[in-house]
Amino acid sequence: MTPPPAPAATVPAPGVASAVTPTPAPRAVRGGLLVLTGMLLVALNLRAAVTSLGALLDEVRVGLGLSGAMAGLVTTLPTIAFAGLGALTPWLVRRWAAPRVLVLAMLALTVGQVLRALTGSAAVFVLTSALALAGIAVANILLPMLVKQHFSHRTGLVTGAYTMALTVGTTVAAAAAVPVAHAFGSWRAGLGVWAGLAALAVLPWVPLALRARAARRAAPPAVAVAAPARVRPERTRLGWAMAVYFGAQSLSGYAIMGWLAQLFRDAGYRPEAAGLLLAGVTALGVPVALMMPTLAGRLATLRPLVLSLTVFSAAAYTGLALAPRGLAPLWVLLLALGQGAFPLILTTIGLRARTAEGTVALSAFAQSTGYVIAALGPLLVGILYEATGGWTAPIGFLLVALAVQTAAGMVIARPRYIEDER
Repeated sequence: MTPPPAPAATVPAPGVASAVTPTPAPRAVRGGLLVLTGMLLVALNLRAAVTSLGALLDEVRVGLGLSGAMAGLVTTLPTIAFAGLGALTPWLVRRWAAPRVLVLAMLALTVGQVLRALTGSAAVFVLTSALALAGIAVANILLPMLVKQHFSHRTGLVTGAYTMALTVGTTVAAAAAVPVAHAFGSWRAGLGVWAGLAALAVLPWVPLALRARAARRAAPPAVAVAAPARVRPERTRLGWAMAVYFGAQSLSGYAIMGWLAQLFRDAGYRPEAAGLLLAGVTALGVPVALMMPTLAGRLATLRPLVLSLTVFSAAAYTGLALAPRGLAPLWVLLLALGQGAFPLILTTIGLRARTAEGTVALSAFAQSTGYVIAALGPLLVGILYEATGGWTAPIGFLLVALAVQTAAGMVIARPRYIEDER
């Protein structure tokens, strides 16, 4: 029996695209590379505005006439901004495409850094710093969501890449802020130069924002469907444990970024050397940032990582209290290893959510609530330092925060998903 002839291929009319034609692979690859490039450029900016100020804090205090309490407020400002504005990010991305939100965030960072480098007023310095930090706050929340959306099968690799970029930006800003300031004869140059890096990070997101806007306009009217139940991490034990772990490790991290250079100055190091030691914490953290997401993704439980990071940090704090000058490179190395808690919690945000919606909800809650906790770090370290004239009390406070971090880490170590705990 002769088989029936194969049906003729359907040829669309001239000028009409086939409805079933898939998006060309090269275009999809280019789009993915553009998103990844944009994420890495954004990540480079996420701490430069903070660590450059930490390295130049003494010069800024003198130049603007800041008291010890005001300097503590300035070093606490990042955590305040990240907490308040980070919580608004899920609301922003429900109304505008993520690329458009990132364009505005990086513009705010650019303008804020320029203006704070030009002002002679302490109040204006605080306000313009807050504008810059608002851009960072939004980007902090969006990056884990973008990983889930665009690179769900390479979560560990991409999280490691952008965390490494973040660490590189942190390191370069800490190391270069003082030399740039000396080269131009003013601390203002050491702070303002990073606005150029923020402006560069705007560029990849402009075409992505235009593309997202065009796609939204061209999309057919949405069919009314029942809205999925919103993920509410604040009603879950996992959500609160994530927030406490994020907050405790950020409290220590921002205290280190804000005050470690001053600690080494008090121990007898020149400003340039103190800035390099601060930069060493983040430089040595680059391979940790790259490896930690991969390790976290492969382990059945995170407990070995949580406990190891605790041991490193505790040893570093003890060493800084007892012999800050004699073995400074060793304490810097141990601090770098202990600060691996940051890439660990960023990776865990993605590991503890099934969907992009769950990821952004968990990211927003953990980071915004965590930064409320973290805001106590630089402020209390500054108050304790000014009240006691030394570093024993501030370091004791950081050891207490480390104990809280470890307890929360034991809770988030077990694999489960935030969507299952609604």
